[in-house]
Amino acid sequence: MNMLERIKNEIVKAFLFDGDFIYAEPFGCGHINATYAVYFRRETKPPVRYILQAVNTTIFTDPQGLMENIQGVTSHLRKKILEHGGNPERETLTLIPTRDGKLLYEDSQGGFWRSYAFIENATCHQSVDRPVLFTNAARAFGRFQKLLADYPADTLHETIANFHNTADRYALFEKAVAGDIAGRAASVEKEIRFFLDRKADGAVVTDAIAEGRLPLRVTHNDTKLNNIMMDNDTDEGICVIDLDTVMPGSVLYDFGDSIRFGASTADEDEQDLSLVSMDLGLFEAYTAGFLSEAGASLTREEIELLPFSAKLLTLECGMRFLTDYLNGDTYFRIHREHHNLDRCRTQITLVADMECKMEEMQRIVSKYV
Repeated sequence: MNMLERIKNEIVKAFLFDGDFIYAEPFGCGHINATYAVYFRRETKPPVRYILQAVNTTIFTDPQGLMENIQGVTSHLRKKILEHGGNPERETLTLIPTRDGKLLYEDSQGGFWRSYAFIENATCHQSVDRPVLFTNAARAFGRFQKLLADYPADTLHETIANFHNTADRYALFEKAVAGDIAGRAASVEKEIRFFLDRKADGAVVTDAIAEGRLPLRVTHNDTKLNNIMMDNDTDEGICVIDLDTVMPGSVLYDFGDSIRFGASTADEDEQDLSLVSMDLGLFEAYTAGFLSEAGASLTREEIELLPFSAKLLTLECGMRFLTDYLNGDTYFRIHREHHNLDRCRTQITLVADMECKMEEMQRIVSKYV
């Protein structure tokens, strides 16, 4: 029995869906969980569709804890959205329970499934083809931070341990250099030295959290443009999705990774490094949108470290690519020889460009405080 037949014959029967099942089809372009749109016919109302997902338990080893995070955060958001006169059906994810009132269904083969209401008339964009999309995404992530500012972050489960612990990433990197199991270290001495020269940067945020100088917050940890639902009519960012990596952390992780991914002038694996830089215009567009929503809820030190966070998250990502290259390409999927090394070099180029532009980035942040 193929997956679509299993969905029809077993999975959809477990959830409190409205109507009679019509069909299911693969949906979206996510790489972690298998996602489907499931369609239902109703007697007196138009057909309705839902999102149905198989949770990847290889990556998310505690699916119950993951769903407790999502339920807690979305319930909090729903309350805040209502207080602000918003529409929680469009502005946060709505979980569809199973027929026995649970958040997950464990199928006959041991797989775990969940479902969300489908947010209609909205789209996830895969690239920043217009600066307004980047600004609107920034507002959405900023609003996410603002509405969750009083959520007890220390009650969240850590769904992926040490995900943005850059100091820990450095330890793994140094282990990979010393082990050199793929025999590649000698050919990338320049790249290795680049990261080792910046080791002190890796502890800035984790030390500040440990010492109480930075607050522990709810963080999304995957703040790419395609994790925002944009209203089809207005282009406004209405709903933050893909909450699997919601964990306790620093707002700097979310801001920094948004800039790393969204303000780069080239693809993450671009081989022509002359094309790679950080676009200050896009940096300003994101900063303006993010601070317009989240600025009042951030501390002075968080705001001061926003430019640095872009460098830090880019440094961390590049180091992860090089670590995997040194370990023989065992984590990130590659599509050509030296793919991870190419990815690493784009991130190195971005870091170097950010270092040259740091004063200008700080000036831009100060404009919107």
